[in-house]
Amino acid sequence: MTAQEWGLERTAAVRGETREQVLDRNVAELLQELRVVLTGVQILFAFLLTLPFTARFGHLDARSQLLYAVTLLSTALATVVLIAPVSFHRLLFRRGAKEQLVTFGARAMTGALLLLLVSIGSGLLLVLDVTLPRSTAAVCTGAVVLSAIVAWYCLPLRHRWRPRA
Repeated sequence: MTAQEWGLERTAAVRGETREQVLDRNVAELLQELRVVLTGVQILFAFLLTLPFTARFGHLDARSQLLYAVTLLSTALATVVLIAPVSFHRLLFRRGAKEQLVTFGARAMTGALLLLLVSIGSGLLLVLDVTLPRSTAAVCTGAVVLSAIVAWYCLPLRHRWRPRA
């Protein structure tokens, strides 16, 4: 029995659920998380797609254009990765792959959040670099990225690795 299977069986026993009920609940939670993050990413992506058509975009220096490209590409990749569990589900629908869907979806979400962090950081630096002195923009962006790393990864992992009572 793998660690994942053991965890699934343990969760089912602790919660008084069957294995299938745990998987159903996990899929529902995954879908809710995807809905929340995908909406924000899609809005960001749509906005980024319009920027090159604005009058001021042509006046950006090479550094700012590179930041824009990084922001656009990381947002596009985050969108692709976030939509991947939908394709996974559709292609394996009614094939008994719910456990694999949950595992794949969780990994995709983690990777997409990392890509989203790159998007937020590079996009914020792009905007702040236009509105603030470069050093101030870098410090502010660094503070936001560091806050996201702590909130999205460090705190959850700290709780994950903490021994249970």
